[in-house]
Amino acid sequence: MTTLTPLSEPAGRDFTLSDFDFELPPELIAQHPAAQRSGSRLLDGSSPVVVDRIFHELPSLLKAGDLLVFNDTKVVKARIFGEKASGGKLELLIERVLPGHQVVAHMKVSKKPLVGGKMYMMGGARDGGFDAVLMGRWPDENGQLFHLQLSDEPHALMEKHGHVPLPPYITHADTDEDAQRYQTVFARAPGAVAAPTAALHFDEGVLATLAARGVHTASVTLHVGAGTFQPVKTENIAEHTMHSEWYEVPEATQQAIADCKARGGQVVAVGTTTVRTLESWAKFGQASGDTEIFITPGFEFKVVDLLITNFHLPKSTLMMLVSAFAGYEHIMGLYRHAIAQKYRFFSYGDSMLLKRTPPKSQVS
Repeated sequence: MTTLTPLSEPAGRDFTLSDFDFELPPELIAQHPAAQRSGSRLLDGSSPVVVDRIFHELPSLLKAGDLLVFNDTKVVKARIFGEKASGGKLELLIERVLPGHQVVAHMKVSKKPLVGGKMYMMGGARDGGFDAVLMGRWPDENGQLFHLQLSDEPHALMEKHGHVPLPPYITHADTDEDAQRYQTVFARAPGAVAAPTAALHFDEGVLATLAARGVHTASVTLHVGAGTFQPVKTENIAEHTMHSEWYEVPEATQQAIADCKARGGQVVAVGTTTVRTLESWAKFGQASGDTEIFITPGFEFKVVDLLITNFHLPKSTLMMLVSAFAGYEHIMGLYRHAIAQKYRFFSYGDSMLLKRTPPKSQVS
């Protein structure tokens, strides 16, 4: 056990990008998942007394009547290789599926093809693959993404020809293990290009123990985009343009949250994507749509009481989110402890449990 004593922070402190930086030994970046999902470590940072635990202990930290909210998005095999008509190699990362066999994608290529240009993915339709025609940029002519017309149904094409879109800090090519483990056990709605990684620690045993303890569950959907790995490049974080992701909060989940609050239970978000979804719904009143919500210290949380999350990249928007949730000094202390105790970081890494800082003591 370690006791963290957060330093007092003056109201109105202006945070800069450098405040969210930290030194991480490269060997702590997890390249593979733990042998068992719930066998990963759990840093219990829900109080000033920090406790090192194993994830399967989570049910003992929650109470009957609490509500766990999961993101049920399903990672699709969105990374696909191909070539231009000139023979130049390219790579697509399909971010979003649109009607009419159209998609929005990131493109990695030495020289972008012209609008109307045909790309031959995995050999093209002529050789067992499929074709993609560039229709323009997205969402407008200055957009960073590309609007493409595919020759067949996108989800079927990704399943047949695609690769698991592992994060950029995982250095190996995707394997059968990744196809299974870079996916939650309750994934339902296909559309994500990155896993809601805090949920990767849950297995059937933990879920059964939670149910037996009287902990309720509900789900939302947020299709995690590649923008989740996009670095913040401006020292003034207010100048950062947040990426957009599609979300939905079903009526059943809205009711489950209302019931939980009424009985005095805690709403426990599994992952930052669930936080973004629930707080977008609470802030803007829309149960579904696109969100660009950017949560930084001073944000007033309206739904989430506890958060289960993995450890995040330095200078990332997710570091800012968890600092807003649990307090900047507390988070930085937890990260120092995690590094000293050699916790495993990022998508395949370990997790932590955080409690929301009361509004009166939130950093503003």
